[in-house]
Amino acid sequence: QVQLVESGGGLVQAGGSLRLSCAASGRTLSSYHMGWFRQAPGKEREFVAVVNWSGGRTVYADSVKGRFTISRDNAKNTVYLQMNSLKPEDTAVYYCAAAGGGSRWSYLTQPHEYNYWGQGTQVTVSS
Repeated sequence: QVQLVESGGGLVQAGGSLRLSCAASGRTLSSYHMGWFRQAPGKEREFVAVVNWSGGRTVYADSVKGRFTISRDNAKNTVYLQMNSLKPEDTAVYYCAAAGGGSRWSYLTQPHEYNYWGQGTQVTVSS
């Protein structure tokens, strides 16, 4: 079992920055691909970014490309999401998730590919 806890959310003005963290316990994260998703009120959960087990490969949603950066520190068992140039439409609850290393990389934009989820952290961007 992997327990994931997100932190770092909050209220920020448009154009500002936040860094989300996802700390894991129970197992080392080094064998998992790690993703960030978000869900706004009344909308489906959507893919934001994913990083492979080593940190050497990443994929981003078009809506955040060039503004967000996903990274990981396996020694600290933590994954990060640096969010810059935030927009009101980035307002959502952000979730981190872990997928086993044998998962199909091309499918990791889909929530059902992930085995473990955190409880989420709220990000609110004011205009």
